[in-house]
Amino acid sequence: MAYLGLFLAAFLAATILPAQSEALLISLILSQNYAIYGLVLVATLGNCLGSVVNWWLGRYLEHFQTKSWFPIQTKQLRSAQDFYQRYGWWSVLLSWLPIIGDPLTVIAGMMRMPFWSFLSLVILAKGGRYLVLAWLVTR
Repeated sequence: MAYLGLFLAAFLAATILPAQSEALLISLILSQNYAIYGLVLVATLGNCLGSVVNWWLGRYLEHFQTKSWFPIQTKQLRSAQDFYQRYGWWSVLLSWLPIIGDPLTVIAGMMRMPFWSFLSLVILAKGGRYLVLAWLVTR
């Protein structure tokens, strides 16, 4: 059940919805009841799947950006697009960051970043974050 909870927390944390998975990951690591690499893998999978949802939203729902329910404000969208234009695909490596990371994954979809390139960079960024966090907790 803990793995499922971590997966869901990580998934939600990667979407535009406000959620956090790091605190749950830390508590599960500190409990010493679970394999650390299993926890990191589950968190990475959930978080990357959430980013794939964002990429898909950006790719297919761009024409709804003027609607009031669209999850990213116009100012944030322009800022992220400018950042993406300036740094290109490599900006997706910052997808692990709070506040700007999730919009960057939406922008990658809007800018038609190829899916497999996107997924590779997101796995590297988000998996790296969870690995570093696990390493820091176990030190």
